[in-house]
Amino acid sequence: MPDINKNMETENTAAEEKETKKAEVLTGEVEVNPLVINFACPVKFEDSTYNSVDLSGIENLTGRDMVMTSKAMARSGDISVMPEMSMEYAFMMASKAADLPVEFFYNLPPKECIKVKNRVTNFLYGAE
Repeated sequence: MPDINKNMETENTAAEEKETKKAEVLTGEVEVNPLVINFACPVKFEDSTYNSVDLSGIENLTGRDMVMTSKAMARSGDISVMPEMSMEYAFMMASKAADLPVEFFYNLPPKECIKVKNRVTNFLYGAE
């Protein structure tokens, strides 16, 4: 019986040490949200200046949002076999995710446009 207790104590101590190491690592690191896009230079839109845009809201969008976006693109004359790969689709989805007008995304510098498109398509096609 004493050997069982000793083994359990050793296991508990090892588990506590693991938790302590995890806590040390977690407190020393800042979690980076891949759906937040930091701009190289501040972006002015209407009466505000933006240093970044948060697309985390894309996680709350639904298939209905995707269909509505595809329909809006079709109405505008943009017919594509894979609309979700287009910049316009990415901007429309980003607009819904960030709760900003789509014009905000249309007015971004080219490199920032590519970042937005890549984040949206990576989210849609990313590994599960």
